[in-house]
Amino acid sequence: MTRRRQHWRIIAGLTGLLVVVMIWVVADGGRLRAIKQVTGLPDIVESTALALVPTAANDPTATQDLVVPETLYAQTAPNYQPRQEIVLADPSNYGDRYSTDANGRPVNNEFIAVLHETVGSAQSALNLFRTYHPNDADQVSYHTLIGRDGTVYYIVPPEKRAYGAGNSVFDGPNGPESVLTNRAFPPSVNNFAYHISFETPSDGRGNSRTHSGYTQAQYESAAWLLSRSSIPDNRITTHQRVDRSGSRLDPRSFDFNRFFTLLHRYPSRAGL
Repeated sequence: MTRRRQHWRIIAGLTGLLVVVMIWVVADGGRLRAIKQVTGLPDIVESTALALVPTAANDPTATQDLVVPETLYAQTAPNYQPRQEIVLADPSNYGDRYSTDANGRPVNNEFIAVLHETVGSAQSALNLFRTYHPNDADQVSYHTLIGRDGTVYYIVPPEKRAYGAGNSVFDGPNGPESVLTNRAFPPSVNNFAYHISFETPSDGRGNSRTHSGYTQAQYESAAWLLSRSSIPDNRITTHQRVDRSGSRLDPRSFDFNRFFTLLHRYPSRAGL
């Protein structure tokens, strides 16, 4: 065999391998089918009280560890109405929800709500979510964030998949639940999770296992938010409970009894 013939056989072999790889990639990508609409989750509310871009969000030095106005305590469930702002994350930090997993299998998990905390200030979290992250491992977001004053920040549209929990599983009434959407990472709950985070108090900006807890306004806003969903009580959970990395403790010092007392005041929660 001449050297030239060997050369062309090698090229032909590599070309064939390249075609196989390209076909596999296209087929693998085609297995994920995006969901365009969802029901049963809180919508982003447009109202006269809603500011599309908060003033403080444009100031990287601003903090949102605010003093809670006394007037907020005059409202309580089921007549509570929080302040709301839209601060959308950079598109690199969220993606589609899917009706199939990475292997092409249909998935139809009911939604869960996963509660988190920021550890830092609300402003630092919002700045992080609005930053473009080209690397998959750096991408992160919640659907909503609740500030110390009860402000509800809408970050990711409910029909989209926020990247709030990496290696995670929900142990619910139907057994363990998770969905594989990216072969480079472990399965997670993100495909069927609605992620809500609480701004951490100033004494919790570290690795301690507890802190002074969340404000009444934060509990009121969380109850108001989930009263607008059809997620049942037994599918409201925490980052710590779904995490499989063993590194998540949030939301630390969360009082479920206090939260559910407020949530159950809403007529919409009857039977859930």
